[in-house]
Amino acid sequence: MRASTLSSRPITTAPSCDATDGTPEPFWRSKRLEEMSASEWESLCDGCGRCCLLKLEDEDTGEVHYTDVGCVLLDSGTCRCRDYPGRQAAVPDCLRLTPEAVRTVKWLPKTCGYRLVAEGRDLPGWHPLVSGDPESVHAAGISVRDRVFGTEKDVDEEELMDRVVHWPELAIGRRRRDPGGNSSGSTTF
Repeated sequence: MRASTLSSRPITTAPSCDATDGTPEPFWRSKRLEEMSASEWESLCDGCGRCCLLKLEDEDTGEVHYTDVGCVLLDSGTCRCRDYPGRQAAVPDCLRLTPEAVRTVKWLPKTCGYRLVAEGRDLPGWHPLVSGDPESVHAAGISVRDRVFGTEKDVDEEELMDRVVHWPELAIGRRRRDPGGNSSGSTTF
């Protein structure tokens, strides 16, 4: 499939309705990425922080490997950027996501809301737009919370190969223990 066809959605003049009860479809099901308002676009970010992990690209194969090292601006507790408006000035190679970038960047996590919508897929139940709870991405074990070794300031470039991890490439998270001590396990979307 060509990248330009990944976000094909019907163009509607009114919100489409869920066939079962007549309620309007959520915007991510009825709009193409290019049709979204700025606030709709920003809300597609689930706040997992996976895209803010440093990645290594194999020069021979082009394969991308995630590390457990975060961008210098990543707050690993909130999984958000410490200076979102000024991030590109502070980190010149920080990628500003656009609909075109979403379709062409191969390293976006499989769980990424932008990627899922561009591929014509629905958002998972743990996504804050679905759950209504910004903590659901953490509770589902999708976020980088409690998984980041440190920032790029904490690790020498030569050490990055030792920091390669595979969990960001997976579409499976680990459930966190709830305060009541209930069991953890795997969760999928």
